[in-house]
Order: sequence, then structure tokens, then C-alpha cells
Amino acid sequence: MKLRVASYNIRKCVGLDLRRKPDRTLNVIAGLQSDIVVLQEADKRLGPRPSSIPVQHIEDRTGLRPLPLAANDVSVGWHGNAVLASPDVVVKKVDRLHLPGFEPRGAGIAEVEIGGQTIRIVATHLGLMRKHRAQQLHYLRQELEALPDLPTVIAGDMNEWSPNAGFEALGTGFTLHSPGRSFHASRPIAGLDRIGHCGSFSLYDAGVSETPEARRASDHLPVWADLTLN
Repeated sequence: MKLRVASYNIRKCVGLDLRRKPDRTLNVIAGLQSDIVVLQEADKRLGPRPSSIPVQHIEDRTGLRPLPLAANDVSVGWHGNAVLASPDVVVKKVDRLHLPGFEPRGAGIAEVEIGGQTIRIVATHLGLMRKHRAQQLHYLRQELEALPDLPTVIAGDMNEWSPNAGFEALGTGFTLHSPGRSFHASRPIAGLDRIGHCGSFSLYDAGVSETPEARRASDHLPVWADLTLN
């Protein structure tokens, strides 16, 4: 089975022009041509955290559907983490985790069936401080170890500036990839956005979307990875 997974911090659809343009964000997502797209900062910050994207427009504009990670009727994600999936993806189970640390952070975990295979998708946005990221990764690893063994992909804005450090707490069961420099979109200097997988998957291609629209739509560029199930 081949699978394209993308990760994109959409900054609540506010672009570098400081204008909120959900249609522009949806255009960028559609251009990724992915089976699974993990979003960060998909919901607004205040009140009940309504979705920054009109949910009713997502499928029409991108061909993808949001998985039921929201804990209310107005959000599209959990702690801003949303997962969009192609229509042939069948949702079997979703879980929402509060992650430890000073800032409110979370992770969404979805068990889905695609191509007759059940896999797990983990969507997260880690904290700004490395010590908190270590706590969050350790907690996430413990939670995953308690779940049934499934091929698993982790994706999100990891907020880690180092190319090869800061993920020790996740353990040795996952390989994390930085497909390229994704931040800041106007002048990319750091690969903050990462996609990881357990040993059940192999990476055969990955990259950063650097279209003119992607360079304007958020302060992050989207990243993608093509995976094969071993």
C-alpha cells in the first residue's frame, strides 16, 4: 500500500498579508494531492474555538473530509489539530489526548482503514520549549505503547529547530523525517514540520510545497511524505 501524508500549520488561515483567506488555504491543501493531511492551528484560539475553515467547503474544495476529532460542534480539530482524509478512508476510532507542559497542547489519534489495511494517524503540535516537547513525546509514546500494535504515522509541527536532536523521548520505534525547510514561509530556514513512521512503513519520497500560494497562505510551508507499507 502506498500512502501520501502531508502536514501543514495553516495559522488559522491568516497569511503573510495578515488577511484570513480560507479559500487560499484550501487551494494549498488541494494542491498537496494527499490521502491524509494533518493540520495545525486549524481552529481559532478564543471562545469555543470555531474552525478557521468553513467545514462545509472542505470536501468540495479539496476532495478530503475532516475526521471527527473535534469535541464540539464548531471546531474542526482538537487543540487545533485536525486530520483530513480522502473519502475512501474509513474511520474506526478516534482518541483525544491532552499533552503535558506549560502551554495547552494536544494530540489527535485516529485509527482508519485505507486500502483494506488498518493504520494509526497521530496529529500533534508540540510546545515551544524543548523540555516540554520531551515531556509531550514521552507521554505520547506511553499512550501509543498502551494501544494495540498498528502501523503508525506521526505528523505535525514539532517546533524543533535542530535537524537531528530533541526527539529522544519518542524512543527508537519511530523514524522522524524533516522533508525540508518549512519555516518561515517567506525565507525558510528551519524544518519545524515533520512526518514520522514506525518500522511498518518505508519512506520513498518527501518534500516541501513551495508554490507561490503556499508561500503567502501561512508562515509555515506544508510538507509531505510518500510512504509504503512493508
